[in-house]
Amino acid sequence: MTDAEVLLEQIDDACRRLRIAQSTFGRQAVNDGKFVSRLRHGGRVTLQTVERVHRFIEEQGGPSARMLRSAIRGAETIDPAHNFRFYDNRQKYLMFVNTSSEKQIVADRALEQLAHAQPEPPAIRLFDGGTGDGTALARLLRGAHRRYPWLPLYVVAKEISAENVRLTLERMPDRFQEHPGTVLVMTNLNYAEAPWLNPGSPVAASAMVWREVALDGTTAGEFEEAIAGLQPFVEANWQVQVSPRSGHPLPRVPAVLVIYRRDQRFTLDSILPRRGAARADFDFVLLSHAWRARAPVEFKAERIVAPLVRALRRNGRLMGVQGYGEDPGMEIIRGVWPGEAPFITRRDALMRAVQSALGLEERRYCFHQLSDEQAVFRYQIRTLQTEIKPAGDIGTSTLIAAWNAASYVAQIEDARLANVMNHDRYLDVTRDVLRAHGGLWFKDEMFVISRSAGLGTVPAMGGADN
Repeated sequence: MTDAEVLLEQIDDACRRLRIAQSTFGRQAVNDGKFVSRLRHGGRVTLQTVERVHRFIEEQGGPSARMLRSAIRGAETIDPAHNFRFYDNRQKYLMFVNTSSEKQIVADRALEQLAHAQPEPPAIRLFDGGTGDGTALARLLRGAHRRYPWLPLYVVAKEISAENVRLTLERMPDRFQEHPGTVLVMTNLNYAEAPWLNPGSPVAASAMVWREVALDGTTAGEFEEAIAGLQPFVEANWQVQVSPRSGHPLPRVPAVLVIYRRDQRFTLDSILPRRGAARADFDFVLLSHAWRARAPVEFKAERIVAPLVRALRRNGRLMGVQGYGEDPGMEIIRGVWPGEAPFITRRDALMRAVQSALGLEERRYCFHQLSDEQAVFRYQIRTLQTEIKPAGDIGTSTLIAAWNAASYVAQIEDARLANVMNHDRYLDVTRDVLRAHGGLWFKDEMFVISRSAGLGTVPAMGGADN
C-alpha cells in the first residue's frame, strides 16, 4: 500500500465514523474542500498537511495516526523539496514589501517600545527576527541613532535567506557611517539559539562558520564596497536544505557574520561577541511575522517567543507582530475561499501559551494587556488615487499587486493559488473589494512582554526548528 493509499484509508475511516462527506473533511481539516479528490488523483501533499490531517482526526476522537515522516518514497505523495514556505517565494515577498507600508509602521512602533527600555553599559542591545529584507531594521537603527547618537549599538539580525541577507547588508553602509559604534551580527541560527550565537548541538557548534569582518574607511561608499565583497561568503554559507520532518528550509551549516568598523575596534572590544561566549541580554527584541499563522500555538510559544523572552535583560522588551485579519484583504480571500480563517491564534492566547512555556520563570516578566485600540494597527497597499474609482476601470497591474498582497498576507499555498488563477474570478473579486473600499489595507496586531527590573538574565537555550 502506498503512502497516499494509507492516508486515504485513514480519511475514509474518519469520514465514516464522523458521518461527513470527504469535501467536508477537507474543509475542516485543511481548509480545502477538494483536498481528498486531488489526493485520489495523484496530487502531492506535504508533510505539514499530513500532520494537519492526523491532528484533525485525533482531535475528533480518532485513533492515533501513523506519521508518514519516514516514507518519502513516492514523489506522487510527499515532496517537501517542492513545498517551500509561502514567504520563501521571492517575487511575492518583494512585491508585498515594496507596495505596502507595513515595514515602516512596524519599525515606528518598535521605536516607541524601545523608548521604554533602560539600556545599561556597555551598549544598547537589539535583536531582530526574522529580519527579512532589512527595511524595518534599517528604519529601527536610524531611529535608535536619533535617540542614542553616542551609545554603541549591538544588533543581532536572524535571517535564513541568503537573498534577504544580501538586501539587508545593502542597507547597512550608511548605518556604519552615521553610527560608528555599531556591531552588526547576521546569523541563520534558529530562534532558540540565535540570541546566544551558539547551536544547541555540539556537532552543529563544531561545524558553525564564524566570520568577523572589520570594515576599513570612514564613508558609506567605502563600507558599501567592503560589504559587497562579502556576497560570496553569504552565498556559500546561507544555503538551505529541506527538513525531512517538516518540509521547511533549514540552514545547511550554522553561520554567524560579525561586522564592525576597524577604527572602532578598541572601543567595541567589550561588545564584540566571542564564539561560544556571546551574551544574550537584549534591551529590545523585534519579532515580526516569525511563524506561519496556522502553526500550533504551542510551537509559536515554546520554540520562538519563550527563548527570546529569556534573552531579555532587566527592563528589556519584546514586541511581537502577527497578522490579525478582519480587513479588506480577507474579504478578497473569502470571496475566493469562503470560510478561510488563517489567523487562528490571537495575541492573548499566544501570551498565555508563552506563560505556560516559561513555567516558574513566568513571574520574572510582565505580559502587557493591550486593548485592540493599542495593539491593532492598519497598513496600506500603496496605489495612486487615480487608480481606483468606484465606477472606473482598474489596471491589471494594480489588481495583480492587490491579489498578491492579499494571498501573501493570508498565507495561501502555491498549489491553491494555481488552481484559482486559471480563471478570472480572483481578479473580479479583487476589483470589487478595491472599489468598495477605495483601496486595500490590512490589519496586524502587536503584543509586548517585558522583563521586570532587578532580575538577571536566565542562561537558558535549546534546539528547535526555524
